[in-house]
Amino acid sequence: MLSSKRTTLATMLATGLCAALTGGAAFAQSDVIKIAHIYSKTGALEAYGKQTAVGFMMGLDYATGGTMMVAGKKLVVIEKDDQGKPDIGKSLLAAAYGDEKVDLAVGPTASPVALAMLPVAEEYKKILLVEPAVADSITGDKWNKYIFRTGRNSSQDAAANAAALDKPGNVVATLANDNAFGRDGVKASREFLKHAKIVHEEYLPVGTTDFTAGLQRIVDKLKDQPGNKFISVGWSGSPTPFGKIADLDLKKRYGIELATGGNILPAMVAYKQFPGMEGALYYYFGIPKNPINEAMVARHYSQFKAPPDFFTAGGFSAAMAIVTALKNSKGDASANTLIKTMEGMSFETPKGKMTFRKEDHQAMQTMYHFKIKADPAFAWGVPELVREIKPEELNIPIRNKR
Repeated sequence: MLSSKRTTLATMLATGLCAALTGGAAFAQSDVIKIAHIYSKTGALEAYGKQTAVGFMMGLDYATGGTMMVAGKKLVVIEKDDQGKPDIGKSLLAAAYGDEKVDLAVGPTASPVALAMLPVAEEYKKILLVEPAVADSITGDKWNKYIFRTGRNSSQDAAANAAALDKPGNVVATLANDNAFGRDGVKASREFLKHAKIVHEEYLPVGTTDFTAGLQRIVDKLKDQPGNKFISVGWSGSPTPFGKIADLDLKKRYGIELATGGNILPAMVAYKQFPGMEGALYYYFGIPKNPINEAMVARHYSQFKAPPDFFTAGGFSAAMAIVTALKNSKGDASANTLIKTMEGMSFETPKGKMTFRKEDHQAMQTMYHFKIKADPAFAWGVPELVREIKPEELNIPIRNKR
């Protein structure tokens, strides 16, 4: 527990962004805002979770000018590992709200974990800022008023990808995770694809190592179809199916092309084998042109000798949202005040401006239509910008029951 009689140390991560209080300084409980960050430090989505954590702490440091202070109050982050397991995420959030008296929480990485956590936020009447879990139902039929999300949702992914894939004569088979993320994504794709036709849905568990049987079922369904044939992949976690798809050389053998959205850079190494592939993504470090993205990219290169990745931007965006809200509320972290403050609130991120939609607290945001280029300077397929897809173009439905 925090005490006015000892120095408070904010939880830090591998970035080395130390936020320890200066020597001998002491803060009363009322001068501290405690934030629980619950994410997959381990498990199938470990890479995503660690990127989010790096981005979140880097974003807090940037947004507070390196002070970790907002409105005279110290920000203290407590990190917890949900291991990608819904029951663990749920219990960790309850303990953070109930025992550790955190003011708000951020996370988790996986959609099934998020869905387990939503009722806990409602029970304790405290804010849960969801980042980066994607399933539509989080801000849809499972939503409650204490839930905000900076991460994009399945409908935003689907609407953006429809801009690249939804053309008359296109025939699509989907390959997705057999969980809330995958199934919500395919459901949204069916809604947004008005011209292309989905002829098969293939779901495989997170952590699948052998994609042979699933891909064979897709090939059997697509190979004799008339028109332009595509496998549309919505996949999270490691390993990914992209290497196996490349090995099968489906375009040459059957005229079947790959269509997918963005991913983390290690997964996009396989994209290099699909030059010209089009899709839509949430973030790539070389696309947004704004001061915040430039600052994040520069900091990340300085500390890691590598660019920030897909989920780094998400964590940074969550931090920007929290600091903006706390500045606007003059440091009042009570849920009712934050809800009033954050509904309809706009804030700047590495992607540019985001706005929390009042009706469901989903952050409306720009997406990016890309085409893959095989650039020898990069290990991964480089997504070159075709055009920005603005929030008002996406026409994302409101799915909650508010």
